[in-house]
Amino acid sequence: MMTDKKETRTVSFVEGILMRTFGRPTGVFGRLGGMIMARVNQRIAQRTIELLDIQPNDSVLEIGFGPGVAIQRLTAFVSSGWIAGIDPSQEMLEQARARNAGAIAAGKVTLLRSSVESLPFKNATFDKAFAINSMQVWSDALAGLREVWRTLKPGGRMVLGFTRRSGQPKEGLTEMLTAAGFADARVVDVEGGFCALAFKP
Repeated sequence: MMTDKKETRTVSFVEGILMRTFGRPTGVFGRLGGMIMARVNQRIAQRTIELLDIQPNDSVLEIGFGPGVAIQRLTAFVSSGWIAGIDPSQEMLEQARARNAGAIAAGKVTLLRSSVESLPFKNATFDKAFAINSMQVWSDALAGLREVWRTLKPGGRMVLGFTRRSGQPKEGLTEMLTAAGFADARVVDVEGGFCALAFKP
């Protein structure tokens, strides 16, 4: 019995470190996690952006931008539009703002500290929205998806990207997107992981 309690404490300790490093990054672990994510998520970020079918004048939202790698990549495609991002982590906000300082100064990018369950944007603001290795740590995934749906324009596209080690199962993704109000939900395999796509009717 004592061994079970010790093992439980050890698992909880490890889970806490992983959450502070990758899930909701804070402190030294969060800064380290940001550097790791900047390298590991580049491939899935590229595939996710390709599936978004970005147009030069699009308004685009990223949920859980982490160190800001995908935001930085997006600025090459959105020449006359606007990119916004939210992340609950102060450490990630600082890293992403530093990585995208020029685009922020030019008014092309806005990064805010916020949660997906209460997005600080008006209805029908964005043409496209996406999240990379993020949804699995939202406190309420369905509520978050409904908020994204609210801020998308009719016809807007949503893409969720996941690496194979994200911990997010494919099963149930299309059903959850449909429950949130999206249409034509599907899952596609991509190099290094998979993505879920859907549209706002």
